[in-house]
Amino acid sequence: MMRINIYAKAAFAVLAGALLAGCASSPISKTLRQEASKDLTFERAVKDPNAYKGTLVIWGGYIVAVANTPAYTELTVLETPLESADEPGLAEGSQGRFLARINKFLDPAVYRKGRKVTVAGKISGQETRQLGKIDYAYPVLDADEIHMWAREKPYPYDPAFEFGFWYGPAFMDEGFEYHGEERERGR
Repeated sequence: MMRINIYAKAAFAVLAGALLAGCASSPISKTLRQEASKDLTFERAVKDPNAYKGTLVIWGGYIVAVANTPAYTELTVLETPLESADEPGLAEGSQGRFLARINKFLDPAVYRKGRKVTVAGKISGQETRQLGKIDYAYPVLDADEIHMWAREKPYPYDPAFEFGFWYGPAFMDEGFEYHGEERERGR
């Protein structure tokens, strides 16, 4: 009876350790995570970014455009709610777009359209620009940290390719899945 109890405790300890090791943590530094506003949602901030100037936030989403200037790199990001480990979720949950500016060069070949990013920075106001045929007010972040997420790899076995039938929006011509990720095709 005593042996079973010891073995059960050991098995539980190993299992708990494996589960804790598998838990993801945010790529944003602990200091910035602690200082960031936890109450200010993107939806509230986008209504009046000037009211929240200087507030540190952590936002994420999908890169729409990259522009380099002599002073900074600017990312236009389609915001999405953050999931576990501050990873951007599905694009369908977007509440709009924001601009993230960082005082260094980010190569547009690496930080390209469709890649997921998480940005920690202070709200510095808003900037209105043409978006299609409308004027769009972008909240602007002065970024302290930008984390680009690794691209998801395709499943090694995809029945759509194996059996020749296609399903769902993952096979759109642009090469983006419905939530904005690039998909490497196994053709």
